[in-house]
Amino acid sequence: MKIFKTLFFSALVFLMSHGISYSQCAMCRTTIENNVSNGETTIGAGLNMGILYLLSMPYIIAMVLGYLWYRHAKSRKKKFLFHGEKY
Repeated sequence: MKIFKTLFFSALVFLMSHGISYSQCAMCRTTIENNVSNGETTIGAGLNMGILYLLSMPYIIAMVLGYLWYRHAKSRKKKFLFHGEKY
């Protein structure tokens, strides 16, 4: 349980620290540079948030599946111990 809490809070801190991670691919960077030179500055913030959204989804899915697996394994172990069967 201690490892699960540590992993959960580490993932939470990782996801909440998106403010300092502003990296982009080469095509996105070129698009933003062209838009900034034309006077549009709002597209960059939206593009950065979209990149971070796409980055976070696989981690969120993995955490949900891990939690469901952990809960299922815990209930299965409790069921076997309650009935006196060997695990």
